[in-house]
Amino acid sequence: MLTTLIDAWTALAFGSGAQPSQPVRVARTNRRATGRFSTGLYRNGAGNLRYKLYVPASYDGTPMPLVVMLHGCRQNADDFARGTAMNELAEQFGCLIVYPEQSRGANWHGCWQWFDKAHHERGHGEPALIAGVTQQIIDNYAVDRAHVGVAGLSAGGAMAVIMGRTYPDLFTAVGCHSGLAHGSATSGHDAMLAMRNGVCVAPPQSLAANGLPIIVFHGDRDKTVHLNNSDCVVRQSIAGGPTPATGVAQVVHSAPAAAARHAYTRTVHRRITGEVLAEQWTVHGAGHAWSGGSGRGSYTDADGPDASREMLRFFIARR
Repeated sequence: MLTTLIDAWTALAFGSGAQPSQPVRVARTNRRATGRFSTGLYRNGAGNLRYKLYVPASYDGTPMPLVVMLHGCRQNADDFARGTAMNELAEQFGCLIVYPEQSRGANWHGCWQWFDKAHHERGHGEPALIAGVTQQIIDNYAVDRAHVGVAGLSAGGAMAVIMGRTYPDLFTAVGCHSGLAHGSATSGHDAMLAMRNGVCVAPPQSLAANGLPIIVFHGDRDKTVHLNNSDCVVRQSIAGGPTPATGVAQVVHSAPAAAARHAYTRTVHRRITGEVLAEQWTVHGAGHAWSGGSGRGSYTDADGPDASREMLRFFIARR
């Protein structure tokens, strides 16, 4: 058992080395006026994981992009869906959205356990469960395998990074909002230091070639997860890609604050071939909250650029 000393992420973490097994099918479905928001359950040797799935009204069996959304601490699937407004955007973009939901039995604050080494590897613990949920949706629905993104906020952002690095064959791009790099902590004490100061770590040797394109959002007044972690996530992702540092260039776009909106700086990291390795958005004046989010959910800041729309654009339009 691991007890963290962090305010928002204080948790009881239970490690697991179990291997995946067979999933179970969707449990029940609630129909809405627009699309369909359903509740499902996945089980494997690591445990079980509930999730919510949004299927847009336009779904007709033609393959659609899939986005996996990982909530932050003290949130659940419904809250995260409301705050990010991803279901509404799914209607516009034509994509499936699935929200795995952390069990309060596994972590009593509902945090994904990014800080526990038992959840750092493929085929083990929470990565195995989240990957299982993703594969279950792919098996049960028509999914465009060229566009399967995983994104999250805070603890969910840190877990999204882990998912992209441990399952590069399943996901095609990563979105990290206010999160941390893979391996930045292996204990509660490490997590507290990483959140307070930012920790840049080299990618594990076994994952050296597993970097996926990534889009990162972070507020420069975040007092829960230090802004330095944004740079660490980007550096790790670029270092983990094929031909890691060769030919990387930066193009910076800035926008001033207007109409009570936060100013932001957007940095695009490309290879000399033009391929995007990473987009890094620094939202000036923003704290620990989903940028451009809706007040219907928790931990949102409506005055920032729309992280949900930009992540969907990155996942779906990216080639």
